[in-house]
Amino acid sequence: MRILVFQHIEIEHPGIFRDFLAADAIPWDAVELDAGEGIPDLGGYDALWVMGGPMDVWEEDQHPWLGPEKAAIREAVKDRGMPFLGVCLGHQLLAEALGGRVAVMDAPEVGIMNVELTAEGGRDPLLAGLPEVSKCLQWHSSEVVEPPPGARVLAGSPACPVQAFRVGEKAYGLQYHVELTATTITDWGAVPAYQESLEKIMGPGALDDLDAEAKRHMDAFAGGARRLYDNFKGLLPAS
Repeated sequence: MRILVFQHIEIEHPGIFRDFLAADAIPWDAVELDAGEGIPDLGGYDALWVMGGPMDVWEEDQHPWLGPEKAAIREAVKDRGMPFLGVCLGHQLLAEALGGRVAVMDAPEVGIMNVELTAEGGRDPLLAGLPEVSKCLQWHSSEVVEPPPGARVLAGSPACPVQAFRVGEKAYGLQYHVELTATTITDWGAVPAYQESLEKIMGPGALDDLDAEAKRHMDAFAGGARRLYDNFKGLLPAS
């Protein structure tokens, strides 16, 4: 059993999921695409996770590795049928790679906000056992406006109707963040693009307020992450 992780900025890693993987002795390899690291042969892995980042899916001129990354996502999901989890940018890349469409939002969605499962989301195996309405961290200015053909929308919010979707039986995108640790907010607040979007929505000095609010919900965040992780393990091939 081995999981491959695509990262687009060093601080956006699997977060709390690293603790769960370590406890289960499941090895994982991170590829830092923004640092020029190459994509390995997918045949050596059982699942692919794609994390967030400050770039947009269409910025291939600035980030030429986005093209090969989308090709690898198509190979993983369409050709190999690998279990897939994309978070934030990873969610958008899954949509883009499989024929959906991503666009800039009218207003960024930043803060601790509610996400509500659809009727199908409430029956979905990845989201089984999670509340119908959950508080989650949002920090994005683009969204999936057209899911890929055949996708099932599993969760939404008033500002972003496609908060989660599934393609096929094992490929999932989540716009919201589920991987938080105690340092996530402060770590991300040090990224100029993230700080700018945060202060644009919540005002100067918003980082401390957001960090304090996140800490009030950290037990619920951790419990939800654990449930989602356990459910995802059910998609993996038997060891």
